[in-house]
Amino acid sequence: MTTLTARALLLDMDGTIVNSDAVVERCWRRWAEEHGLDADETLKVVHGRQGYATMAVLLPDRPMELNHEDNRRMLAAETADMDGVVPVPGAPAFMAALAALPHALVTSADRKLAEARMGAAALPMPAVRVTAECVSASKPDPEGFLKGAAELGFAPEDCVVFEDSEAGIAAGKAAGMRVVGVGPRAAAHAPDAHVMTLEQVRVEAGPDGAITLRIAAA
Repeated sequence: MTTLTARALLLDMDGTIVNSDAVVERCWRRWAEEHGLDADETLKVVHGRQGYATMAVLLPDRPMELNHEDNRRMLAAETADMDGVVPVPGAPAFMAALAALPHALVTSADRKLAEARMGAAALPMPAVRVTAECVSASKPDPEGFLKGAAELGFAPEDCVVFEDSEAGIAAGKAAGMRVVGVGPRAAAHAPDAHVMTLEQVRVEAGPDGAITLRIAAA
């Protein structure tokens, strides 16, 4: 059992509280095939970043404006496809435990996609959310997590991040925050604690406003 204490929690969405892997794979396989890329290799790098940033990694010599155009189409396609979007095991109870506690969503999805996926997974949308429109740089840049902490009114060191991807874990660490890795992708990227699902996390609220996380070993 690992115990972490915090004043606020910052939550990634895809792969962390919402399982959207099926639609992500469908959309990115199509894009990879259109551009003559190996789909399996493409899927190894898509998680965590905004779409245009992933495209820049995969096609480094391509003009960025073309990546932004493709990203807009990708977001529209993903927002229209909710087939297979479900909560990560334990996410409903985890989100219910956070209802009265300081927490924010920090996602590389845009507002429409975030609302669609949270709705499809029947999870409550946090009052504070940092979506793609809110930042100038994609994860692994820490901007999103720093903005989330600032909006909640807490210092970075008082926040714990929940993330599933290499880019997201790197962003949380770069922000000076502790990171709980969620799911199989997270284990290889040295989070401060790791769980396979949110069923392994118990949230306790202290009388002084502290949040205690009791995390069972993955």
